[in-house]
Amino acid sequence: MTIRFFAYGLAAGFAAISATAQQASAPAPWSSASGPWRVDGLAFVKGGTFKDPQAPNFFGKNVTISDFYIGRCEVSQREWQQVMGANPSQFKGDMLPVENVSWYDCIEYCNRRSLKEGRQPYYTVDKSRPDPNYHVDPSFGTDFDADKWRVTTHPAADGYRLPTEAEWEYAASGGRVSKGFLYSGSDQIDAVAWFYQNSGDSPLPAKWHRRILEGNHDRSHPVATKHPNELGLYDMSGNVREWCWDWYGNLDAVAGKHDPMGSVGGSFHVWKGGCWMASAFSCAISFRGEDNPANYRSNDQGLRVCRSR
Repeated sequence: MTIRFFAYGLAAGFAAISATAQQASAPAPWSSASGPWRVDGLAFVKGGTFKDPQAPNFFGKNVTISDFYIGRCEVSQREWQQVMGANPSQFKGDMLPVENVSWYDCIEYCNRRSLKEGRQPYYTVDKSRPDPNYHVDPSFGTDFDADKWRVTTHPAADGYRLPTEAEWEYAASGGRVSKGFLYSGSDQIDAVAWFYQNSGDSPLPAKWHRRILEGNHDRSHPVATKHPNELGLYDMSGNVREWCWDWYGNLDAVAGKHDPMGSVGGSFHVWKGGCWMASAFSCAISFRGEDNPANYRSNDQGLRVCRSR
């Protein structure tokens, strides 16, 4: 969708948070001696309240998050193919993050992976009736989602799921051990993220331009090749954008909530983290992406899974 490229191109207006403006040193690589304990490639995230003022969507609003597990890495193409039997990605490589996956694709992946591992699926999907919570965005006036699957959740299930926006932002900002970084793991974007300026053949200037990006052969990179954040999580800034569960909506109502799950309905689902073709500002922890319907696929769109237990 053209609005996404417009958003990426606003980098000049956000120069204050560009790579050259960051002065803090990059964090040391995560190690098992200092990081959280892990299960099945997931990191345990101890719940609590937001400590990072760089996560202003939830910081200072008395929002609390329960304990959960989240993938240390974005779902790789090898992981996706083992579950789904095919690889939809444009950029091929076992350890590259899977991309070209819609929100609906991710829901199905979570359920199939749960069943494969003997877990209770977290989602029920009804494709026979349109989702009553979906509505056409009046600013576009166009129905972008022809599918409108009705997806409901089972909070007591132990299966895989997409993180909520609040869980994603809590984990990206370091949870209880947050150091208050602008990006996930550092104030220096090059240390933790593959983004527009560093994901191609040569370093690029801050001003985003699609023709320059394509000529520079910008692309995704293998997971976990940049430094992790405080919780040992990789690529939460950059590489591929990550779908969240939530409908995009106003966050005013989250104050005082425990485990908020976003708006009741909407037109688009939230994505977070920026990507290999994104300007620096959209890789910031606080940035909220919302311009893609649930059936949208792109070579910069992937996922990270989580579990409640």
